[in-house]
Amino acid sequence: MSETRDVLFELGTEELPPKSLLTLSRALTQGVSEGLKRAGVSFTSITPFATPRRLSLIIEGVPMAQPDQDIERRGPAQSAAYAADGTPSKALEGFLRSAGATLDQLITLETDKGAWVAVQQRLKGVATVAILPGLLEEALQALPIAKRMRWGDGTAEFVRPVHWVVLLMGEEVVPAEILGVAADRLTRGHRFHGIGSISLQSSGDYVRSLLEQGFVMADFNERQGKIRHLAEEAAASVGGVAVIDPELLDEVTALVEWPITVLGRFEPRFLVLPAEVLITTMQANQKYFPVRGVGGELLPYFITFSNIDSTRIETVREGNERVVRPRLSDAEFFWNQDRKRSLLSRVEDLAQVTFQKNLGSLLEKTERVAALVRAMAKDLGQDGDLLARAARLAKADLLTAMVGEFPELQGIMGRYYALAEGEPREIAEAIEEHARCLL
Repeated sequence: MSETRDVLFELGTEELPPKSLLTLSRALTQGVSEGLKRAGVSFTSITPFATPRRLSLIIEGVPMAQPDQDIERRGPAQSAAYAADGTPSKALEGFLRSAGATLDQLITLETDKGAWVAVQQRLKGVATVAILPGLLEEALQALPIAKRMRWGDGTAEFVRPVHWVVLLMGEEVVPAEILGVAADRLTRGHRFHGIGSISLQSSGDYVRSLLEQGFVMADFNERQGKIRHLAEEAAASVGGVAVIDPELLDEVTALVEWPITVLGRFEPRFLVLPAEVLITTMQANQKYFPVRGVGGELLPYFITFSNIDSTRIETVREGNERVVRPRLSDAEFFWNQDRKRSLLSRVEDLAQVTFQKNLGSLLEKTERVAALVRAMAKDLGQDGDLLARAARLAKADLLTAMVGEFPELQGIMGRYYALAEGEPREIAEAIEEHARCLL
């Protein structure tokens, strides 16, 4: 069995786009895995790591070289290989020179198209350290990056500037230059809490050294689990349950290397707003986790995460509370302004909104749908007037300030506004269900 070693690759960068971090990490893992397989280099496992400032891989059980390969090189046809006197032809001599072979190594291949001369050779495998740099560069170039950037006076391009590269095979640095940066064994920890450069002896030092010396939790899943646990713990401290959206959890995990919980509070007066409005404001604008009570009601708290273990965490909390207050005030303003006009009064304004160039405005579409459901109601024995009114009101909330600010609340706000205006519950629910069906 050939000797194997573990490979550590780390690309250190400026802060990577948080919504793309997982995608980049997974694509890099897949690209390197496929590249190794194409090169005929086996491995036991490949483990990705991803933080705001790094994309990393530990590849275990990598052989020191490609396996030797037995290959068959075909030369000229048998009829063209020898002159009339039996001596090698010019074509055969050229083939032997190119193959580095002699006459006694020739064999004859019989095919359906005739006989050919050939040689069988053993191709010695290339050292893995010679393959890795090009393979990694190829995987990095194939990453799904919409817009690459340059930095400094170099020509390398990546999603963010690259500052360091670690590339080890066992305990040895693999000679390489990747994206314009020479590989080394020096990684870097947290931008503020780390001790500076950290020298790694092998891949086995990686996770532990970053955690203990660098204040970095390198494993994305481990860091995500820690954030979830801390959020749930913070919510429980005020008698609530954290509202953890999976996509937001991914994004927050991609924003911090050393998660520190910040539990904030907002004025209870904002709780008169629909819960979906408050939740969307906190999640979309502030990247906060809202808190619900055990009965499902929203509580006047939020949970966020700092990437700095501040000695003045109260100042951090107060800063976040100051930031969220105007956001919630805006939502309160939208809510109050929108309710000054009924949904029905907005329907005619849909004439100013184009549905599709050849199909007219949203008002025309609304009228077509209303006529359609009225006809269907007659055949189904349902209340045609009720269904037609629901159809006429279904798009009206598109013209509200709240939906203009938060398009994902279409239908939800229509339901709230309809109920506030005294519309039957069936109509309010139909408005929301109509929008949900379009998702």
